[in-house]
Amino acid sequence: MGIARELEETGRELLAAQLEHPTVRGIAEGTLDERVFRSWLEQDYLFLLDYVRVFSRLAWQAPPAHLGDLVGLAHSTFHEELSLHRSLAAEFDADLDGAVKGAPCTAYTAFLLESATRYSDGLAALYPCMWGYSELGRVLAENPPADPRYKRWVDSYADPAFAALARRCAAMLDEAAPDPARARTLFTEGMRHELAFWSVP
Repeated sequence: MGIARELEETGRELLAAQLEHPTVRGIAEGTLDERVFRSWLEQDYLFLLDYVRVFSRLAWQAPPAHLGDLVGLAHSTFHEELSLHRSLAAEFDADLDGAVKGAPCTAYTAFLLESATRYSDGLAALYPCMWGYSELGRVLAENPPADPRYKRWVDSYADPAFAALARRCAAMLDEAAPDPARARTLFTEGMRHELAFWSVP
């Protein structure tokens, strides 16, 4: 078993907590207050801008075999994931340009950017987001929300193409062979940030 699979097993409890979070349950049921999702969209938009920077910072350190992978992940996040947010922002009247980071977003992005100063640390720290959203999408798509806007959000993370991106991150993490104890610490901290992020300001 590679380190990525071991980390996934340690993250199951915190993933389950995300699925039970009121914001996630509201998305799943299609009943989430639009004001909450609007705020979440604004925060996640700001998060993703820094997530692109995390991938770019790791790409600078990557072995040649994975330089293209990380540049591709940065490109996909910037052009596809952020495009989804801009589209949903119009439907929820979100102010992406005027948004200001709340405490959970500030703490999470600072953690990721600092972790990404070391290649293997950065991969372990960002894996909760890639694996977690792939799992959330998969589970929520089993009984998708009736509201087409929330369904579109779920479908984007349930897409096999997104799952493939998560697997690419897992492969890079396994290959980087980080210290297992340090990887667990960073991964668990990342999972805690993921859970906290749902409690939007």
